[in-house]
Amino acid sequence: MRQREFTQIFDTVNIGLVILDREMRVCHWNRWMATRSGISADKIIDQSLFDFFPHLKTPTFNKNCMAVLSFGNFAFFSQKLHRYLFPFKPDSYFGCHFDLMQQSCTMGPLRDEDNAITSLFLIVQDVTELATYEQKLIEMNTVDALTGVYNRRFLESRLKEECDRYGRYSRPFSLMMIDIDFFKKVNDTHGHQGGDLVLKNVAAGAAAMIRKSDFLARYGGEEFCCLLPETDCDAAETVAEHLRAHIENMEHLFQKKVIRVTISLGIACFAPDDSPETLVKRADEALYQAKRSGRNRFVRF
Repeated sequence: MRQREFTQIFDTVNIGLVILDREMRVCHWNRWMATRSGISADKIIDQSLFDFFPHLKTPTFNKNCMAVLSFGNFAFFSQKLHRYLFPFKPDSYFGCHFDLMQQSCTMGPLRDEDNAITSLFLIVQDVTELATYEQKLIEMNTVDALTGVYNRRFLESRLKEECDRYGRYSRPFSLMMIDIDFFKKVNDTHGHQGGDLVLKNVAAGAAAMIRKSDFLARYGGEEFCCLLPETDCDAAETVAEHLRAHIENMEHLFQKKVIRVTISLGIACFAPDDSPETLVKRADEALYQAKRSGRNRFVRF
């Protein structure tokens, strides 16, 4: 293939193509890379790649380069592990979840007529759209569509993992069942739109009061469940009271009217003979006692 034809193909394909010599100097830099990096081929060719992208000078990247140049291996940089090699802005995808382009990259050897390895090529593929779809699928399987907190399925899987972790390390954890008091009255008075607003606000208010390591899920209807890792019974009571007071003080503005609600909570702390099912049952029984005792309170099993 003639050089002119090679250059046309090199600059037309909708992927990034880079050729580096043994000293990591750029030999070829196609139009796709120039457009997304803002660095022209004239500026970067014959210069060290690391002068323009110093963050690439890592043991992992260097190790892969040496494996390609020394042994003729191929190296792959998966988006799931590395996200990207080059910090480019993503193209405009509807509902894109990422600030930077997600990339899948392949590195391989280039040989001369004597079969000696003289340089390496780097292929950069934009997989942002695929990664966005994958992220949306994950959210559909783990997040409650109305409230934005986790769904019951994900909570149950995390609860099982926490039970297994207890079996290995005997670390304490607790579970809270949370129910919005007299929620049917909210729906009857303000309709389902008003009820949905209250559900979303209560979920957001509760999520704001717990740690990042905790897991809040909508368990069904107006009931929520909160998994508290590394939390004993006394600490769980403190969390429950903070949640109860915070929700009681919230105002939910709907159609120029203020709606106020309270919550009841049931607490259960994992015991050595517990299973996920028995822990949920005990927390649910504690919640039932809280509601029977007058609501707007917590009960510890």
